[in-house]
Amino acid sequence: MTRTITAAGPATGPTAPPPPDRGIRRRLRHWTAEPAYAWLTGAALTLFAVVELAVVPGSAVTVFGVLVCTSSLALRAAWPAVGFLTVGAALLSFATDGNMAYATIAGSLIGCYTLGRHRVQHPAVLVLAGSLGALTVNLVHIDRWARDGSPGLPMLQGTDRFSLGLYAETLVLTVMILGAVSTGDAVRAREETRNTRAAAQSRLLAMERRQAAEEERAAIARELHDMIAHSVSVIAVLAESATYTTPDLSPPARDAFQEIAGTARSSMAELRRLLGVLRTGDGAETAPLTAPQPSLAGLDDLLDQHRAVGGAAELRVTGERTPLQASWELSAYRIVQEALTNARRHAPGAHAVVELHYGPRLLTVRVTDDGPGPGPSGGSGGSGDSGDSERPGHGLVGMAERAALLGGALTTGRGPAGGFLVEAELPW
Repeated sequence: MTRTITAAGPATGPTAPPPPDRGIRRRLRHWTAEPAYAWLTGAALTLFAVVELAVVPGSAVTVFGVLVCTSSLALRAAWPAVGFLTVGAALLSFATDGNMAYATIAGSLIGCYTLGRHRVQHPAVLVLAGSLGALTVNLVHIDRWARDGSPGLPMLQGTDRFSLGLYAETLVLTVMILGAVSTGDAVRAREETRNTRAAAQSRLLAMERRQAAEEERAAIARELHDMIAHSVSVIAVLAESATYTTPDLSPPARDAFQEIAGTARSSMAELRRLLGVLRTGDGAETAPLTAPQPSLAGLDDLLDQHRAVGGAAELRVTGERTPLQASWELSAYRIVQEALTNARRHAPGAHAVVELHYGPRLLTVRVTDDGPGPGPSGGSGGSGDSGDSERPGHGLVGMAERAALLGGALTTGRGPAGGFLVEAELPW
């Protein structure tokens, strides 16, 4: 049974478009994040500065400061610290000429915004540095007024230098720097909050998906238990009780019933391990007890079970036996187990040979029998694992998948001396 689990989301209409203002803001936000945006705005402001300087000429130092202030903005996306150069050039231009061009005002504000937006330094440090720069420019202007005077204004006396009214320029520039840096820092904080919220939503969605997967695994485990566990336990009980309720049972038949009961109990144990894997995450108090996974060390017991139900088998091991990882041990064991099961099903009474060869970084598992060989479809025996003569069964497919999972390959077909051959090469 297949179930589809979908994460619950907000109850919105399936065809309702997003609000237009949010769409415009989103597009603008993406556009301003592009590197080309900084180059275009920097070039546009530089062109405006050239036109403004042509209309209102200034000294060479002023022209240099204005052009550096505006052109350096083109680099702010790649190097946000260039904002220091932008603001410094603007203050230099203002200190030299005494009048701030419109391009200088715009460029210096963008530079301060860039410094705050990318948190080049703590906002308090940026504002303090800007205030000191503004104070320096103000002192230069006061000194020039004291030396050269100003048209329409009286000459400054010695004590007039300490008048608070002369430092209004510092206050205005500091307020402008504070506003630009604060705006940039606020945008940065908002972006970080948005990213944090998106990351939290992603983690919540991933957690909900994991919980849904765990619930699905638990449901599969319950269905497996309901469908299989009861039937297998009934087989074990009936086979066990037949040895006591049938008085004239022959010793071979009694042993066969005991073997059936033992195989059923073994199947129940493997089913419990499977259910334990499926129920992982339900809590240690609800997960069933698990047992070690089978390995190649248990091949002797596996062959004994094969012989107990009427098959003949032998084990041959060549090469220097090397302990392998659990995945390789389990896959090799399962391949041998499935090959012997196919031999019992399609070639009852055939003699099976299990060979393990430990080579350099390669384990070769080979199972052959002297049965009738592959059927018309290439599967073991005449009818294939699935009982359908037109297609191979799931057993061969499962063995091939196990080998491929470890980077190996599986070969099946007629053996060199007849019968059926299963050979897996598992590199490690």
